[in-house]
Amino acid sequence: MDLFIILPILFFSIVLHEFAHGYVAYRMGDDTAYVMGRLTLNPLKHVDWVGTFAVPGLCYLMGLPMFGWAKPVPVNAMRLPSPRMSMGKVGLAGPSANLLLAVVCAFLIKLTLVTNILSAHAAEQTIHFLVYGLQINVLLAVFNLMPIPPLDGGHIVAALLPLNAAVAYARFFGRWGMYVVLGLIITGMFRFILYPPMYLVVSLLGKIFGI
Repeated sequence: MDLFIILPILFFSIVLHEFAHGYVAYRMGDDTAYVMGRLTLNPLKHVDWVGTFAVPGLCYLMGLPMFGWAKPVPVNAMRLPSPRMSMGKVGLAGPSANLLLAVVCAFLIKLTLVTNILSAHAAEQTIHFLVYGLQINVLLAVFNLMPIPPLDGGHIVAALLPLNAAVAYARFFGRWGMYVVLGLIITGMFRFILYPPMYLVVSLLGKIFGI
């Protein structure tokens, strides 16, 4: 039953993630996503067969936390004010959107706990749903912040490195990055990388909101 709760949350969260990339690029002058009809929250526009279906399915079969990604929103770096630095900001937008959604979930958990609007059963189910939303969005943010292109963290690191180092970094991971990411998922090694910061952020939000 939990799978039918997790999948809609995951799907909405990764769609919001990609929308945030496109929106920030649009605000900085690149309307590529808008012209291509991708600056939208319509989930059908963002479906990626690997990230939206295969990876979550693999996680479910392997008993791993559910996460995934949507089809990347197209961004033309040459239409941005400062291509490398601007792409770092575009990259940061996706994880930031997920962290913001996690904060909203934490706030709504607290609100549900301190009010008596819902029945006991409805409140329990609502909190159950929101806890998944909190955990999934923190996991998505941490996962995408890994400094491995094509993940968002790769764009952020490339924006911060000196130009020559950024070019070498992008060239290497442009060839091998996705294999590294899939290898971490398939072997389960990613849990040793992602779990500590994920639990730290979830715990911090819990303390902030007193939940």
